[in-house]
Amino acid sequence: MANVISSSNKAKIAKRVVEVLDYFDDNHREATVMDIVRRYNRPQSSTSELLSSLVELGLLYKDPYSRSYSLSPRAALLGSNGQTGIVRDGRIVRLLDRLSAQTGLGVALFGMVGLNTQIVSFRSGSRPVNARARNVFGGMQEPLLHSAVGWLMLSTIAQPRGDGVIRRLIAEASEDRKVPFGEMAQRIQRCRELGAGVGPAGFGSGADCVAMLLPGQPIDHPLAVGFVYGPDAQIDPNLLVACIEDAIAHCLRDDEAPQLFIEPLPTAA
Repeated sequence: MANVISSSNKAKIAKRVVEVLDYFDDNHREATVMDIVRRYNRPQSSTSELLSSLVELGLLYKDPYSRSYSLSPRAALLGSNGQTGIVRDGRIVRLLDRLSAQTGLGVALFGMVGLNTQIVSFRSGSRPVNARARNVFGGMQEPLLHSAVGWLMLSTIAQPRGDGVIRRLIAEASEDRKVPFGEMAQRIQRCRELGAGVGPAGFGSGADCVAMLLPGQPIDHPLAVGFVYGPDAQIDPNLLVACIEDAIAHCLRDDEAPQLFIEPLPTAA
């Protein structure tokens, strides 16, 4: 029993560390203990201890005057060291920045964790959205069934496994979220035909979403980029699809990757 409790506590600590790192974004460059406590509903005392530990590990900086915390360069580079391609060389960040600057809409990078959609990174945008959409942030997960980007992710799963996954998700959904298999299969087929997911953004946001898959990603680890906006924004989804296609063409081309021509340093005679 002691080992079980110990393992459970370790898992909780790991989750809370990631939550802290997820908190920081364009709108949250700094955070106090209470900022973290309020967002994730965590105890104040253990949150304070956790932040202090992250300072000691060099993942956070602490301002001695405001007593606020900010991410260190180590936190930013820690995961990138093991990446390749568009993540390591920064092209994916330029893509998100470009889409946000062009439209002022919320922009998200989505991934797939098991049978969940996850918001990998989120830019909130400058244009107003409904109140619930303001509570969207990086790290959130929900079943693939519940959003247009989830349907898009499901469209990448080869048959016959894809049908089995859909049936499983429907079976596990609450009664108010169940959808007939045929209807869900049609939604996923439309994603394949359009090359994009258009519909609800999910995550309890009440917002809409237009998302497209990023090229060159592993078949079992797809990534998608999308806009998140209020349903009353009077936006043409086709224009957003064209905007994403243009941004992908400009930001993710191989010739946009930094080319490093390194001349070996001659050894001393």
